[in-house]
Amino acid sequence: MSQLPNLNHLSHAEKDALILALWAQVRALTARVEGLEARLGDPPKTPDNSSLPPSKGQKPNQPEKARRIGPRQGSLGRKGGGRPLACEPDETVTAKAASCAHCQAALTDADQVLHGLYDKIDLPVVRPVVTRVERYAGHCPCCGGVTLAPVPEGMEEGSPFSINILTLAIYLRYTHAISYRRLTQLLLHLYALQISEGALDAMFQCAKTCFDNEFAAILARLRRSRIVCCDETSVRIDGKTHWNWVFQNAQVVIHVVRNSRAASVVVDVMAGHRPSIWVSDLYGAQQGHADLWQVCLAHQLRDCQYAIEAGDAIFAPRMKMLLLRAVVLARRRENLAASTRRTYQRRLD
Repeated sequence: MSQLPNLNHLSHAEKDALILALWAQVRALTARVEGLEARLGDPPKTPDNSSLPPSKGQKPNQPEKARRIGPRQGSLGRKGGGRPLACEPDETVTAKAASCAHCQAALTDADQVLHGLYDKIDLPVVRPVVTRVERYAGHCPCCGGVTLAPVPEGMEEGSPFSINILTLAIYLRYTHAISYRRLTQLLLHLYALQISEGALDAMFQCAKTCFDNEFAAILARLRRSRIVCCDETSVRIDGKTHWNWVFQNAQVVIHVVRNSRAASVVVDVMAGHRPSIWVSDLYGAQQGHADLWQVCLAHQLRDCQYAIEAGDAIFAPRMKMLLLRAVVLARRRENLAASTRRTYQRRLD
């Protein structure tokens, strides 16, 4: 109710009903306040105690470093460290004095000693090289047929951009995660190369077929794996939430982006293959895909850390020590004898 009604016009029964309703509302609000107050005491979620990605975590300030003061570069010995000289410089500039700066007397080569040795590094100005291709068609006077003149490799009709531009764009886009818009600006500002976002996308789509065989080979290798590790995380595509699924073993890794977080994605990727061991977190869609299921210890360690920060001083610290012990033994597993591994396993159990 927005305001209290006039109590003088209410009967005793109506007043009793009003009191009961207000009492129920007070209890509900009190429980809500208690819940909010309890949450105020919980530690914040961080990448160290939850599945929060590192990009969303609070970055601590770096401690200030003492400024190193050394002698200026210029001597042959390059005291104080610094960048080493290039082994094979592209050009050498020799500067010798022609005359004395004090009395103007002429100076010969015998009067001079090497005073300083250093490198100056520059980048060449890069501009697009445009090759105009004039391709002729020959008309045979005997049979009337038309013959197109062959062109050198890489000069075929189609996209005006060469393989070098394509490889550079792929490297910047998929290794350094530069967006289409920033990539067009970078190519324009650094190389004076004007290329639209649509042209970039068309280039990437054409190049995709070059990787299909490699992708199929990696996927086939994954589908023969005895152990498969899997995880998924959200990703935004065209303003909508999708899921980036990652499947890996010790040799190969595959990322699959789908608009679903269901177990059907795993079924589709594995295509009937059932590995011996499946490593994942506790998410329901990650369960039931192998003969054995190994819970990801990294997820459990983060949960233990959150419990410790929340005040658990009994179970979580000991559980964390147990998990860390298992991680250390797993790293040493290949160098341990079978009997030693069994002994350690009994201790962990």
